[in-house]
Amino acid sequence: MDRLATLDLFVRIVDRSSFSAAAADCGVSRPVATAAIKALEQRLGTRLLHRSTRHVRPTEEGAAYYRRCVAILADLEDADRSASGAVAGLLRADVIGRLARMILLPALPDFLARHPALTVHLGEGERFVDLVREGVDCVVRTGTLPDSDMIARPLGVMEEVTVASPAYLARHGMPASPDDLEGHQMIGFVSSRTGQPLPLEFTRGEEVIEVPLSARLLVGGVDTYAEAARLGFGLVQVPRYGFEDDLAKGTLIEVLPDFPPMPTPVSVLYPSNRQLSPRVRVFVDWLVEIIGPRFHPQCA
Repeated sequence: MDRLATLDLFVRIVDRSSFSAAAADCGVSRPVATAAIKALEQRLGTRLLHRSTRHVRPTEEGAAYYRRCVAILADLEDADRSASGAVAGLLRADVIGRLARMILLPALPDFLARHPALTVHLGEGERFVDLVREGVDCVVRTGTLPDSDMIARPLGVMEEVTVASPAYLARHGMPASPDDLEGHQMIGFVSSRTGQPLPLEFTRGEEVIEVPLSARLLVGGVDTYAEAARLGFGLVQVPRYGFEDDLAKGTLIEVLPDFPPMPTPVSVLYPSNRQLSPRVRVFVDWLVEIIGPRFHPQCA
């Protein structure tokens, strides 16, 4: 491997804490990766990595070398873009599935046409991923974000709505206020962060009211959550943008429209300890361009 490819491999190994994962990212075999790092350490005259059967982590010298390599590779990518005007390479993003399918994918052909040398690996998830260790460049997430060392750029705020099926409302009645919810049931959406079902939330003026209804069905996926609501299992709270067809067709009916849930912030996150690469920068700018107009710009 040439020196530049070896630097990229070394950075990937530190990021992924794994020779095998880094080798796969760089398109080489594990033995080739091992030999390249061994040759690099011999050339530098110092040990860069602590290796064990489970983990790979940088030595003190390796951590300092890693920081310099990250800066060098980012500067080189910037230089290439300045010279050619093009953004190239593989961008890995993780996006909530419904947001990806309904908003990103329809607009993605235009983005790829703008950047013909860029390849996008679009993952779909709800959980809070370790970006650096998992080799992901950025994630789009909703809700209040936990404290972390990542940079969060607000994209907008989603309007939320409480809905239920006609069959459910025929059995339980249409409540006129949150005080009328005794005897009602919700479908419990289990938080990936806490492992607990999220309570229903309503606003009355400036007041926020949490209503932890009983739930006989708990789910962990948005699509299952929505389908269970259509089948009459209980009340749910969902982003309005994803359920406009259901509301128009009457397969779901809005409940308590005068007491809407708090709107949900949408953010894109990327590591703070990495220089933002041109490919991530253009992707984040594109997210602002296509997501911002769809949602209220309160937090943007």
